[in-house]
Amino acid sequence: MNTSSDKPFIVGIGGTASKGSSTEQALTIALSAAQAAGGRTQLFDGEALLALPHYGSGPLNSDGQALIEAVRAADGLIIASPGYHGSISGLVKNAIDYFEEMSKDKRVYLDGLPVGLIATAYGWQATGGTLGALRSIVHALRGWPTPMGAAINSSGKIFSNGVCQDEAAANQLNLVGRQVVEFAGRSAHHATQAPSRPLRNIN
Repeated sequence: MNTSSDKPFIVGIGGTASKGSSTEQALTIALSAAQAAGGRTQLFDGEALLALPHYGSGPLNSDGQALIEAVRAADGLIIASPGYHGSISGLVKNAIDYFEEMSKDKRVYLDGLPVGLIATAYGWQATGGTLGALRSIVHALRGWPTPMGAAINSSGKIFSNGVCQDEAAANQLNLVGRQVVEFAGRSAHHATQAPSRPLRNIN
């Protein structure tokens, strides 16, 4: 866990090119739940993701470096993507591609991190495909998707000024935020309880 605080540090990544999108509002609600559960949070919203050049197109700029430094320090992540044509958006995928900078870190990629996932779309089919794609990506990066993944059908315009008008959807988002903090705390506890030397084999 980050040594600067006893509170788990949770990084939120997601949004669209439209400020205040349903995806961004959903992510903000989940991060608020993480804060209420005792976490510290940092948000990389759609505006922050738009500032990232295509990964691999040149040296990291200051925005890319800030993203990687935050993820390196994180005790947990929440990633939110809109469902575009049945999968995650290019904007969110590009941000995730920056995690390649952590391929040679002591903690490789997202190894052991709890990751809450949110998919928003104008219809249920796209939410399912997007959530499945996010889970596959997190597995590939050695992260642990939380048991609850929020699939939010935003076709009814359920978000207004950062508030979710649909109780079931709001409950999903709140649970995602709480679970990330809970599992981040458990991981830190197990790390401190781990034996300081290898156990001997018993014949």
